[in-house]
Amino acid sequence: MQNHKMAPDHMPKSLPNRLIDEKSPYLLQHAYNPVDWYPWGEEAFEKAREEDKPILVSIGYSTCHWCHVMAAESFSETGVAELMNNTFVCIKVDREERPDLDKVYITAVSALNGSAGWPLNVFLTPGDLKPFFGGTYFPKEPHPGMISWPDLLVQIGNAWQNKSQREKIFRSAESLSAVLKRYFSESRTQKSDEKSIDASLMDRAVAIYESHYDRSRGGFGKAPKFPSPSIVNFLLFYSKFSEGDNGRTDQGKAALDMARHTLKAMAKGGIHDHLGGGFHRYSVDAEWHVPHFEKMLYDNAQLIQTYIEAYQSDGDAYYLKIAEKTIDYVLRDLTHPDGAFFSAEDADSLPGYASINKKEGKKEEGAYYTWEAEDVKSVLGEKDFYIFACLYGLKSGGNVVSDPTGEFKGKNVLFAAHTVGETAEMFKKPESEIISIWQRAERKLFDHRAGRKRPHLDDKIITSWNGLMISALARTYQVTGNQRHKGAAARAAEFIYTNLYEKKSRQLFRIWREGERKIPGLASDYSFLTQGLIDLYEADFNPRWLDWAITLGEEQIRLFFDSRAGGFYMTREGHDRNLLLRVKEESDSVLPSAGSVAAVSMLRLSCITGNMNFRESALKTITSAASVMSMHPDFAPQMLVTLGTFLSKPVQIIIAGKEKDFETENLLKAARGTFQPGKTILLIDGEDKRDSLSGHLEIMEYIKLIDGRPAAYVCFDRTCREPITDPAKLVEMLKAAKTSASGPLYLM
Repeated sequence: MQNHKMAPDHMPKSLPNRLIDEKSPYLLQHAYNPVDWYPWGEEAFEKAREEDKPILVSIGYSTCHWCHVMAAESFSETGVAELMNNTFVCIKVDREERPDLDKVYITAVSALNGSAGWPLNVFLTPGDLKPFFGGTYFPKEPHPGMISWPDLLVQIGNAWQNKSQREKIFRSAESLSAVLKRYFSESRTQKSDEKSIDASLMDRAVAIYESHYDRSRGGFGKAPKFPSPSIVNFLLFYSKFSEGDNGRTDQGKAALDMARHTLKAMAKGGIHDHLGGGFHRYSVDAEWHVPHFEKMLYDNAQLIQTYIEAYQSDGDAYYLKIAEKTIDYVLRDLTHPDGAFFSAEDADSLPGYASINKKEGKKEEGAYYTWEAEDVKSVLGEKDFYIFACLYGLKSGGNVVSDPTGEFKGKNVLFAAHTVGETAEMFKKPESEIISIWQRAERKLFDHRAGRKRPHLDDKIITSWNGLMISALARTYQVTGNQRHKGAAARAAEFIYTNLYEKKSRQLFRIWREGERKIPGLASDYSFLTQGLIDLYEADFNPRWLDWAITLGEEQIRLFFDSRAGGFYMTREGHDRNLLLRVKEESDSVLPSAGSVAAVSMLRLSCITGNMNFRESALKTITSAASVMSMHPDFAPQMLVTLGTFLSKPVQIIIAGKEKDFETENLLKAARGTFQPGKTILLIDGEDKRDSLSGHLEIMEYIKLIDGRPAAYVCFDRTCREPITDPAKLVEMLKAAKTSASGPLYLM
């Protein structure tokens, strides 16, 4: 593991700046810049006030390609650094540590420019930290339509020194701050009630997604294309929600088709690592072929769940294969020795083989993952090479068609170009022989690739992202029964409990690295981990996970819930007195919002515990979001899942029986195998577990074996049907379950 005091390989070995005392891999990448960087905090703010200098806040993350480019071009250059140091107080922020700061300032830059990304460079007034200008990447030399970074610094510096221009800067800062306040409060304080929760919002959202759907290549919109697991999750949910007595509606079928096509197109494209498993962050083209090569834990965790849900929806084993291969990647390459999960791997790496345009010591985008045809041929031998090239679309001159920068000249990005059947027909060989060659070639190339220089690993532990991965593993275990998946989820949860949780104060922390925990947990940390713990409980039925989930749910309501308007703030009161605004992150993007995930977890906890405070918090959150979704139905696809879950009256399955009993295992397999979002599964495995659950639900005293045999009780709103001992009948009942507990009732 990288020593955090060492200078990154692309930085000059000069004296370090203040960032050397930080643990963030991103900040440490800039610790040897000649820029006099400060971390976010009072020391920097005081210096800005004393020296009457505007503040430059530069926000990024350690696996950000364009952050690396700007660092190499500008931040590592002495002349540019001198200009920055003389004119500004410069602050570096890791957006993964402080998404609350990033949310405020990226919204400001989006308001100014219409879009924003990373590196995010925003200029603030020194007294009140209000933004007055900003942008993303700026080149060192001017490009057509782009001002150079040095020229921009000079212009802003000159304006600050001019009295009339400075007054304009302050007016701009006040105006932009007012825009931000309106944006983060408009429609989000409107009072709404349960009547605003309307299933037609889901119908309208599906229609919007259909209008953006790429019918030939899957996905939504044009290049660049993101995996968008929240959208696909919603489409899978909607296809189930729309089922009636006569099967799915036409719109439900359309939703399922969009989800299936998108998932298969991604898995076959270059955005999927065919050798090592896992998905890259996005595709730069519309075909899913050429990715931006960084790999993020949060993407892969969500996609595992999405592929598992697709498998549950129609039983296609292809989805399960992709999910399990993605898990293999995370457990192999993104796992701390003690069980938690690292954050990401970089897109860039040092070339480790004879490469066209090789520049010694210079990292290249995708160097670890791309291939030259001759290199592949030398590894596989000529016979296997041609078959592998057919399967994966390799060409002698490279298969990257759209390459405006020329960085992939002569390179190949693997994608599923032909099926085994098509390849067998082309080469006049039996499919079994093609499969054998295919598997042998993949192993050889994977082993060969392992000898290359790996991309940089961001080895910090983020609680919220770990929560997503715990969910992914626990849900996969419930489908596969693979003990490795369940064990990995439990180890990660144990790591967080030991290293990122203060038991006495019930305080959760966000970040851990090299023995240090820091930053009070944000709403997303509480929300995603709570979901993960509920899923983990339903995998191993250890009551400590459920107890912890209940505690975290209660704390999330206490610390982050807006009791007046509903929804969850990103930060607690007093999180950072220098934070310009306390905001809610209600829309779902590459990550679902804390509120979207929290609300469905609150519904599940309400079913499990009978605690109506959980239900009311979920209801208020849904109605708060519904007021915005009435205007923009596609605003929060994960919240639409929560809305539909609420309308569906989620099913609760309580099983009485010993966990290791063969009949109990069959009932559990039946309960877990059906795709029903929002369902909860409880197991009464002896009187000790009955007693622990009876403190939450009175009906537990009625849950018993039937004629000495394990039995399943299917319940809605704490009202259960007659117990079932036959797994097939349980599956039949669950598939028939609609929006209420219709049919004969067993107890109240």
